[in-house]
Amino acid sequence: MKIAADVLVALVAALHLYFLVLEMFLWTAPRTRAAFGTTEDFANASKALAANQGLYNGFLVAGLVYGLIASSLAFQVFFLICVIVAGLYGAATASRRILLVQALPGAVALAAVLIAR
Repeated sequence: MKIAADVLVALVAALHLYFLVLEMFLWTAPRTRAAFGTTEDFANASKALAANQGLYNGFLVAGLVYGLIASSLAFQVFFLICVIVAGLYGAATASRRILLVQALPGAVALAAVLIAR
């Protein structure tokens, strides 16, 4: 079960690395705008805000990866809870889709981590 938990944590980290790339580097690209449902004007106006958001996703990635490398239950649990809380907040304030894309994978990984220990 530990291997499955580690794989799920790694997948959540990879997902947030993908979010980082979208928000920091590809925010104004047509595919990214379509994925987030934004216009070109909005994407250009919010580019700095999106990059900041992407940076926070990078911190989540760093914490999750460190938790895997150090085999730290505390780091994995803390950063997965951060992922879930961010997903719940995003679902409540921006789009319910975030619940499925961010909070649910984080919750599944957290359950696996807790069961595996």
